[in-house]
Amino acid sequence: MKKLDRREWLVVLALIVCVGLGVFFIMRAVKPIVYWNLHRDEPIRSWMTIDYVAHSYHVPPHVLYQPLGMPHRPPDRRSIHAIAKAQDRTDGEVIAILQNAIVHARPPYPPPPPPTPEPGAAP
Repeated sequence: MKKLDRREWLVVLALIVCVGLGVFFIMRAVKPIVYWNLHRDEPIRSWMTIDYVAHSYHVPPHVLYQPLGMPHRPPDRRSIHAIAKAQDRTDGEVIAILQNAIVHARPPYPPPPPPTPEPGAAP
């Protein structure tokens, strides 16, 4: 068996690094796909954000913001509990509003129109 010289070891090392990076980036791309497939239509909990619920139920976020009387601006990271507290509602009331909006955003109902931009708002 032939011993590898320095140049050949560098090629082997480069190959190992390339394979390792490839595996890393493939895992990084696959992880969110697997996560959201396992968390589809997850029961709504008070710790969730509106955007999380929208992603889980495959509805546009504005569909969930409109019934709560909230504008959909760059991601609102507050939990449902924090939103309920700010609106003087219980978590259950907000969750019921969200569930109703989700039901009406799916077939056989027509999808709700996107929100109209406010005058002077940036696109």
